[in-house]
Amino acid sequence: MDVLHNMNSELFTNHNTSLIEPIMQGFTSLFLLGGFVFQTILGLPGNSRALRERALLKRSVDTFIATEEPIALEQLLCNIGSSGCHSSGAGSGVVIASPSTSNPDYFFTWTRDAALVFKAIVDRFAHTYDASLQTQIQNYIVAQAKLQGVSNPSGSLSDGTGLGEAKYHVDLSAFTDGWGRPQRDGPALRAIALIGYSKWLIANGYTSTASGVVWPVIANDLAYVAQYWNQTGFDLWEEVNGSSFFTVAAQHRALVEGSALAKSLGSSCSACDAIAPQVLCFLQTFWSSSGGYALANINVNNGRTAKDANVILASIHGFDPAAGCDAATFQPCSDRALSSHKVVVDSFRSIYNVNSGISSGSAVAVGRYPEDTYYNGNPWYLNTLAAAEQLYDALYVWQTTGSITVTSTSLAFFQALSSSAATGTYSSTTATYTTLYNAVFAYADGFMNIVSQYAQSNGSLAEQYDRNSGVPLSARDLTWSYAAFLTAAARRAGVVPAGWANGSAATSVPGVCSATSRAGTYSSATATSFPASQTPITTTVPTTTITRPTVTATTTACTTATAVAVTFNEVKTTTYGQTVKVVGNIAALGSWDTSKAVALSASSYTSSNPLWKGTITLPAGQAIQYKYIVVNTDGSITWEADPNRSYTVPRTCATTAATSDTWR
Repeated sequence: MDVLHNMNSELFTNHNTSLIEPIMQGFTSLFLLGGFVFQTILGLPGNSRALRERALLKRSVDTFIATEEPIALEQLLCNIGSSGCHSSGAGSGVVIASPSTSNPDYFFTWTRDAALVFKAIVDRFAHTYDASLQTQIQNYIVAQAKLQGVSNPSGSLSDGTGLGEAKYHVDLSAFTDGWGRPQRDGPALRAIALIGYSKWLIANGYTSTASGVVWPVIANDLAYVAQYWNQTGFDLWEEVNGSSFFTVAAQHRALVEGSALAKSLGSSCSACDAIAPQVLCFLQTFWSSSGGYALANINVNNGRTAKDANVILASIHGFDPAAGCDAATFQPCSDRALSSHKVVVDSFRSIYNVNSGISSGSAVAVGRYPEDTYYNGNPWYLNTLAAAEQLYDALYVWQTTGSITVTSTSLAFFQALSSSAATGTYSSTTATYTTLYNAVFAYADGFMNIVSQYAQSNGSLAEQYDRNSGVPLSARDLTWSYAAFLTAAARRAGVVPAGWANGSAATSVPGVCSATSRAGTYSSATATSFPASQTPITTTVPTTTITRPTVTATTTACTTATAVAVTFNEVKTTTYGQTVKVVGNIAALGSWDTSKAVALSASSYTSSNPLWKGTITLPAGQAIQYKYIVVNTDGSITWEADPNRSYTVPRTCATTAATSDTWR
């Protein structure tokens, strides 16, 4: 049996990307996390060596992200057919795993990989509207509707079994050679990606598109999950045939989110409601209280420890910013997820030479699992990035909730970073909170810094990097690696995805687990033509049926947002050490007090487009006045010219909005 479809990189060449002009901010920086302004002090008071090292690390990661982000997005899109620069011969909307066609041959499309890539694209699109990304999303949905109907060695659509097939040729024909099949994570992950786009459609008044075009594809995948979730299959590494933590976590989220979407479309998913609690109940059985980590695979006897990055990936792909540190759903800041993070990361400390000399509590290169032998077993870019992303997720929740809780389960994780850590709950006003927060932030940046160290100089991210030399290995330009970078960078910037748990019901574990399932019904999704001009709502949404080009959309299901995440975009050329901020006549903008102004991020700054941006959540309908200022290296302030700028926060169904300004 073939053991894996893993992916990594020969190096792409002749790549033309404008170099990003890094704008480094001072040691004490303001970060905009999900619409809130947070003070992040990168180090303890004093002129210590640790303080200087943390400041330098942050600056190094700032620079890497600013340079790598446009490259990662460009190369990810290059791997999507039919117009992608690396995907000649692939169908429209089809994600190739890698352009590599030999040693290894990854020029195929995997249901799981494609879904995770488009989950990242949808999250990015939902945060900031991009017509080109919307076209890619629509092409992907059309391709998946076709793919669902392709009979393959796993089965066909008639009874749903064919949905468990792992990979296909890039022209969407069946792959009939031997492989690890079925793989039951693909339908759940595809449903999650498509639900994300459906939620955007509904929020912007295009409910009929979500219902008529996207839902039929989602419904097939949800039916598959509800029917086959309690049967074993191959894990995400395509090696272990058993029950996978990653798969089960994705299945639970898909059913919960699918049920909520059905209700918003005026329908229901009774199978989702019946099965989701049982899937969550089963998920709890993976926890090893004696080991302090979630077992990656159970119902197997393969001699492994079950320490696996599988569980870190499960945590970040189940992240709900509104779910707090819930342990049942393995939220990134939960004590179980943090304890598992430590156990998994530590399992690689002594086995890779690239990790030699790195002290305990510092970031290291992360692979799949310590017993790995594929390409001799090496670190993976996407797993090292996932280790960072989980911590950025945790930091976001701690900031938004205003406290950090250390339990006996997570104590070892915190003590590895701060030896004085003790169990308890620490408010953001305490020194202990600051110490722990700063330590975790530096730890997360350490993983990003490792990726920057072993990425190709032109920004190419392969599948793996050599455990001894750090040289890229296996399939080149792995699409999943680029998606992993983009999501980790977004979380670091405080850009988080929409929630999915929808309250306590989704996190309530039944007292008794049952392996019950529901037989599903399946049908081809034939309405695969998207109406034109489905752009965000920018004006007040009427409560009656409205007509747009080529589509009539009913907006009665649309709820007017009460708060809007407004992104302030300012084009201003700066020099090293300068920071651009926005200040205005309301408290959220400092009430014209420049010491309370909101700092913007230079993560998208280039020499050709010196863009500074930041997001602040404001009440819908609020009228504001504001200006931009530049804080110089000596602390002096430069104001832009009069008059004050004016803006009224839209009162629509959309939860995001943006301004586009140029320094004057």
